Amino acid sequence: MGMYYDNDGSQSQSGGGFIVGLLAGAAIGAGIGMLLAPKSGAELREQLSGRANDLAEKASEQYRRATSVANDAAERGREIYGKASDAVNRGAKEAQRYVRDTANAVADEAADLNASSRGTRS
Repeated sequence: MGMYYDNDGSQSQSGGGFIVGLLAGAAIGAGIGMLLAPKSGAELREQLSGRANDLAEKASEQYRRATSVANDAAERGREIYGKASDAVNRGAKEAQRYVRDTANAVADEAADLNASSRGTRS
């Protein structure tokens, strides 16, 4: 699966690769063991079928878990994106308001200075 960061910021290795290797090793070992064991063909086929079904169930469960983790991560990503987008929008509106208020204050001050300069010249 790969590297990811825990909540405390430390790096961790996900265990998905280990699980897949463990399951593959178990399946190969079980298959070799069954082939070497003295059993009839029908017994061996039945046992191989049962092991294959067990392995398929384990693989399916690992897939469901991985899908769940991926969906959870995607949802957290969407939430973080939404919060960041809202914060940027609020910041932009606040900056616009500040610029508008400052421009109005400068314009008022300029008008006052212009009016007072006209009054002193007359």
